[in-house]
Amino acid sequence: MNRILKNPVLKGTAIAAAVMGVATVAHARDQIRIVGSSTVYPFASYVTEEFGAVTQYPTPVIESTGSGGGLRLFCNGVGDDTPDITNASRRIKVSELERCIENGVTDVTEVKIGSDGIVFAQSSTNEAIELTLEQLFLAVAAKVPVDGELIDNPYTNWSEIDASLPDREISIYGPPSTSGTRDAFEELAMEVPSEEMEAYGGEAYTEVRSDGAYIDAGENDNLIVQRLSEDTDAFGIFGYSFLVENPDTLVGTSIDGVAPESEAISAGDYPIARSLWFYVKNQHAEAVPPLYDYVDMFVSETMIGAGGYLGDLGLIPLPEAEREQTRGKVENRAQLEVSDLK
Repeated sequence: MNRILKNPVLKGTAIAAAVMGVATVAHARDQIRIVGSSTVYPFASYVTEEFGAVTQYPTPVIESTGSGGGLRLFCNGVGDDTPDITNASRRIKVSELERCIENGVTDVTEVKIGSDGIVFAQSSTNEAIELTLEQLFLAVAAKVPVDGELIDNPYTNWSEIDASLPDREISIYGPPSTSGTRDAFEELAMEVPSEEMEAYGGEAYTEVRSDGAYIDAGENDNLIVQRLSEDTDAFGIFGYSFLVENPDTLVGTSIDGVAPESEAISAGDYPIARSLWFYVKNQHAEAVPPLYDYVDMFVSETMIGAGGYLGDLGLIPLPEAEREQTRGKVENRAQLEVSDLK
């Protein structure tokens, strides 16, 4: 089931205030270009549609390239052939910002927009199950401990990991290595349990199995949702918002006894939760006049606040103080430094 954008035209004084003061003269380029995360894509798409509807500017062009792919494009340089904004479901890496700087992208503002949970879901035709983080790790890792030694993952059925789990083939549709969701999943669902397993010597292990049990489903999370409606024995890995948008066809899996729900994600109780971001190329502001108007709309209370429109799509709002901090960074065009990431 594909996501359908709801209510693309917002009404009322709050949204009008968010776009107050839009320029009226034509400039070099008045259409913003956005790339990046498939997880942030539905939220950004909502804002782009609204921006095109209530301002004189054309709807920004947005492409879902994955977090890593978007940051590569963003950091290629400054100029009309490079994006103005890139969305990310993980924070930019030191190496990526250093590459930006090497290519002349020296003035970047980092914008945190909210939180998200990574869900492990299946078709709602199945009974919901509960997994521990360790069981999930043993299903996806390339090498696992057996009798104290690391060997190629031998598990083909869930019941082989634990007799209490379904006697179903392990089949998992997940994001590729370029995806921020994959990065976050490896950090939260693989590093954490592996560091506690004696066989890995206290080191984090994040290699995903490549024997067919884990299926690289590409950057479009909607395709994973669609696959689960066809392959009802399989599981999928994607952002919480896709679970929210498909309540009749998907059921989430509790991890360590905590269900993937908004309150649990916001409180930090759900073990596979992460922050969502986008990055602004400030050096494009003069050539792309609507850039900051779009950014201001995105970080407005109307969009990312408690009860904001993006919450209806599954975005977990930041605490009020963090939202104010985000808006302060945007207002001041805060320049991200490598030292901020260390």
